[in-house]
Amino acid sequence: MKLPPKLAAGGGVLALAAALVAPFEGRSLVAYLDPVGIPTICEGITAGVRMGDRATPAECDALLERELQRAVDAVDRQVLVPLPDTRRAALGSFVYNVGEGQLARSTLLRKLNAGDVRGACAELSRWVYAGGKKLGGLVRRRAAERELCEIGL
Repeated sequence: MKLPPKLAAGGGVLALAAALVAPFEGRSLVAYLDPVGIPTICEGITAGVRMGDRATPAECDALLERELQRAVDAVDRQVLVPLPDTRRAALGSFVYNVGEGQLARSTLLRKLNAGDVRGACAELSRWVYAGGKKLGGLVRRRAAERELCEIGL
């Protein structure tokens, strides 16, 4: 996977998160309906997207960087215990996909903030449904996030 230049240059948590997000989201320069019918563009961007929208590769790079930063910032705000970059990246990918509000209400966050890191990482495997359906792509994504989350345990 080729990372956007700014992400590759910065390395660290955003590059790790991008390496997780991009292959699972894919890139579309034209808006399409995701599996639950939400207009989506670039690497899973949904905010403000309408069918018929188009984006350039540079616009997608910028959107990916911005949204990954927002996701990692949300993790940093809500997690009260220190995290290595690998865990921050795994959780950043998770938040990029499900949103900050879902993290805030999750058993995953409660376990993590209580010091149960192994239990928190295991919770990722439960988040494999969209629109009430278990999706193979989410199963594979959560397995990758969990593997990254569990490094060092």
